[in-house]
Amino acid sequence: MQTVALIDYGSGNLPSADKALRKAAAGLTTPMTVVTTDDPDVIARADRVVLPGVGAFAACRAALQARSGVVEAMTEAVRRRGAPFLGVCVGMQLLASRGLEFGLTPGLDWVAGDVRLLEPKGPGLKIPHMGWNGLDGALSSPLFESLGAGVHMYFTHSFALFAEDEADVAAWTDHGGAFAAAVVKGNVAGVQFHPEKSQGAGARLLSNFLNWRP
Repeated sequence: MQTVALIDYGSGNLPSADKALRKAAAGLTTPMTVVTTDDPDVIARADRVVLPGVGAFAACRAALQARSGVVEAMTEAVRRRGAPFLGVCVGMQLLASRGLEFGLTPGLDWVAGDVRLLEPKGPGLKIPHMGWNGLDGALSSPLFESLGAGVHMYFTHSFALFAEDEADVAAWTDHGGAFAAAVVKGNVAGVQFHPEKSQGAGARLLSNFLNWRP
C-alpha cells in the first residue's frame, strides 16, 4: 500500500488537509494511506508528500526547520527518490528561493523565485485576497484533469510566489494583476489556493495528485 506523508509542523490547516486527503484516498482504486507525521523515517520512505501551510512565510519556515530531520527527509523523498510533492498555500510558497515577508527568509529553493506581497491595481481590490477566484491558463498539467477552463478555487492570502521561469507556472489567477495560482516543476507541485476548502473542484485536484505519475 502506498503512503502519503502529510507533514505535521503545526500548520493551522493540517486537520482540514488531513480530512480532505483521506477522503480523496478512499475514492481511489489503488489502496493508499495518509499519514500525518513529522517522523523523518516515515517521510523519507513515503510514496507522496504533502506540505500544508497558513500564516507568515518566516514563521512557517522556522516551524518546519524546527522539526528535526524533516526538511532533510522531504529532500530525500522528493528530490532524490522522485516522490510526487504537493505544497498548499504557504506550503507552495516555501518552494521558492526566498520569502520577502518581514525581511528576507530563505525558502527550499525547489522552484526559483520570490514570495512577495500582492499589490493589486484597481479600485476595491483588497489584501488579503480572500474568496473564490478562477484559474487562468491552459491547465495542461495532469493535476487539472477533468477541471474545465476557468474553474474556481478558494484563496486566502496576502503574498504569492513569483517564479523566475514562467514555464514553472501551471495556472494563473488575477487579483488586480496576475500571479501564480499553481506551479509544477518535475515531480514538485504547489497550489496557492486551498483544495480542502474548494469543494468538488478541490477534491478532484487532490484525487488527481494522488493519481499523478510525473
